[in-house]
Amino acid sequence: MSASTVSYGSAAPVASGSGLPLVDLRSDTVTRPTAAMREVIANAAVGDDVFGDDPSVNALQDRIAGLLGFEAALFMPSGTSSNLCALLAHCGRGDEYLVGQLAHTYRYEGGGGAVLGGIQPQPITQQPDGTLDLAEVEAAIKPDDAHFARTRLLALENTWNGRVLPADYLARATALARRRGLAAHLDGARLFNAAVASGVPVGAIAAGFDSVSVCFSKGLGAPAGSALCGSREFIARAHRIRKLTGGGMRQVGLLAAAALHALDHHVERLADDHVLARRLADGLAALPGISVTPPQTNIVFAQVEGGRGPALLAHLQSRGVMATGLIGLRFVTHLDVDAAGIDRAVAAAGEFLSS
Repeated sequence: MSASTVSYGSAAPVASGSGLPLVDLRSDTVTRPTAAMREVIANAAVGDDVFGDDPSVNALQDRIAGLLGFEAALFMPSGTSSNLCALLAHCGRGDEYLVGQLAHTYRYEGGGGAVLGGIQPQPITQQPDGTLDLAEVEAAIKPDDAHFARTRLLALENTWNGRVLPADYLARATALARRRGLAAHLDGARLFNAAVASGVPVGAIAAGFDSVSVCFSKGLGAPAGSALCGSREFIARAHRIRKLTGGGMRQVGLLAAAALHALDHHVERLADDHVLARRLADGLAALPGISVTPPQTNIVFAQVEGGRGPALLAHLQSRGVMATGLIGLRFVTHLDVDAAGIDRAVAAAGEFLSS
């Protein structure tokens, strides 16, 4: 089955020829607005956000800033835009940020800080749990010498590959940043997944950071949008950068209303995604020739013996199940996947691996 044989519409996408709903486990970004969210979007109060008078955007910004414990927030088109504006607001040309070797801000966002801001990333190898060795972080901070870029920022990510960074680690990391005169930024694209999985409120996870980015378009199920939170002064700088990078939007209250609906109705249900991820992991782990990393949230990673991963992906697709193979095999649960879909995925994988 190719992408052209998958039919998308207002209803659930259907795998061609099977009559069964497509089980799309590529990412939690593939979610479609629920009927209730579509109604909220249709009835949203809107204005011109570039002029600052979109009431839905302003309400969302106040809401998310309050939830995370910051003075202000700024609605962004995407997580990449939010992280980029954070990097450019914290750092100037010739500055440096410390970041994980496999962090999204370093590896998967086009090198925007370097390309557009002249900011040097200093990648540090991540531990299996997504943390950075803080001794290595401290050793990477450059001395005040003309030979070196100026180290200004420590950037972390939570969750990382679906893993929740421990609260005590975050406290030690942000304390190190403060002690060494660095700002600290958190890429919290799946921050609410981390909060639900750990039982730690989002505000407590964000404590200690100077800025936090959070996505509404992943597990929360909004069609688009992220928010960047920080002090009023920081957000004012980020606002200028959002404008010059083309991120200023007009009647974007349509999207902000969807995000507000998601905050009201889609946070606690993230636990359902985590349960389904464990169901998928357990089912795959029982099959021959595949090893599975036990998930903490909604992302399952697996490795197939004998280099058969691409062939398994192709077989799954032929059965109406989609996943990705960027880092081994990755399956992501979300609000458009149910237990029946998970069981279909496991059955399809079993059909292949037992052959």
